[in-house]
This record gives sequence, structure tokens and C-alpha cells, in this order.
Amino acid sequence: MTVDRPGPCGYDDELRLHHEVLRPAYGIQPHDHVLDIGCGSGQTTCEAARMARGGDALGVDISAPAIERARALARAQGAGNVTFERADAQVHRFPQEHFDLAISRFGTMFFDDPAAAFANVGRALRPAGRALRPAGRLVMMVWQASDRNEWNVAIRQSLAGAGKSAAVSAAGPDPFSLAEPPAVTGILETAGFADVTFTDVHQPVYYGPDVAAALDWVRGFRCTSDMLSRLDPAAAARALGRLREMLAAHLSGDGVWLDSRAWIVTARRG
Repeated sequence: MTVDRPGPCGYDDELRLHHEVLRPAYGIQPHDHVLDIGCGSGQTTCEAARMARGGDALGVDISAPAIERARALARAQGAGNVTFERADAQVHRFPQEHFDLAISRFGTMFFDDPAAAFANVGRALRPAGRALRPAGRLVMMVWQASDRNEWNVAIRQSLAGAGKSAAVSAAGPDPFSLAEPPAVTGILETAGFADVTFTDVHQPVYYGPDVAAALDWVRGFRCTSDMLSRLDPAAAARALGRLREMLAAHLSGDGVWLDSRAWIVTARRG
């Protein structure tokens, strides 16, 4: 793999190659109104706003710190057609039949009630026929099954140790909740969407320029902190040692990279 080497890892850095695949899949038109679900620090929303230069983009996220970072990014970029709101897309009262496109980069897997959440998003999308334009669309990226994602398997196996199960309690958000196409198709169709499609994305995730940066980044993952919290201090130190060795094995001249598989899911308001 030969890429420009990024700096210390952040969420946008981690998903750098995924973003390059997802961006053209949006199909944003110059006058589109775009809704970005789980916008995080605003990279995807600001980019959507630039592409919809005669329209606008709204980014929503449940994290107040993320929304503040997103607003700071928009100010720094001088983006005048982008706004951010701290909101839960499951229940937020979006303008009805307003958006041409709803996008999300790994921001839809954590809904408590996916059918209700996607129905709420669907109501915010423009129906077919408005101003002789097609129905509003949904374009989102989600993880494929956990065992198809090396980053997940390698982290859990490293923390669990040789010969031990890497399974943990299912409590808490599940990043793989939208991994199975038949189930996701059923959820979206129940929510009023049609023409659901899945495109395989096989790109690695980036964890940092060196092992120390990668370890610092991975220690912040929910799955890592959950597993370490169940260990006594000596066992936790050994687990971190195994994790460091695993990351070192994935270090190349471009930094630390682990394999991953995702879906780009598209649908239109039915």
C-alpha cells in the first residue's frame, strides 16, 4: 500500500480510505439539501456542503463536544451553507420532506430502534415527484460482520490472550448491528425505503504513524476499555503488551493499518 502518510490518528484519519470510496457514492448535486447523520467532527458535512454549493447541509450528532468541533471546522473553512445541531436522529423533528439526501459514515449502527429511526429519517426526505425530481435517497456506510473485520478480531484476540474466548457482553452499542444485508433490507423497507442495495468496501483502517500512537488510539475504543476493565492490573498489563505486539506486526512504512470490510448501503424513499 502506498499512500500519503497522515499524522497521529483521529477518527477522520482512521477512516481516510473509506471516506475516499464513500464520497463519490453520495452523488450530491449542486442544489441538494443534505442531512448528515452522526456527523462527528463535521468532515463529511462540510464536504457535502461544498458539493451542494447551491444547496446546504445539516449535520447532527448526539455528542455535544463533536458538534462543537464540527462548528469550529465549519468556521475555519468559511462554510456558509452548513449548520450543525446536537440531535438524536431517531426522534429529532427534522423538516418534513425537505432533504434530497441523507448520508452517514458509520453513524447509523447504534440506533435503539432502527426501524423507527430510519422511518424518521425517511419522513425528512423529499418524496418522488416534488418539482419533477426523484425521491430522496439514503447513502450510508456500515461495518460488515465482526468476523470479517480484522481490526475487531485482532484487538479482541490480543486482549483475551491465547486460547481464550474474545467474546464480551453484548451490552452497549453494537457497531455491527447493520452488518447483515437481509436484516437491513427488512428494516429499511419497513421504514418506507425501496431499492435497497449493498456495495462491498474492502479498505484498511489507519491507526497511527507508529505503534505508540496506534496503541493510544486503540485504548480509547469502547471494546478495548470494556475488556481491560474486567482484568486485574497485572492481567491488563499483559493484555496491553499483547495488543502492542499485534499493532507492531501491522506496522508498515505508511503507519499501522488493519484490514476491514464495510457496506455502502443505498436506498430511496418509497
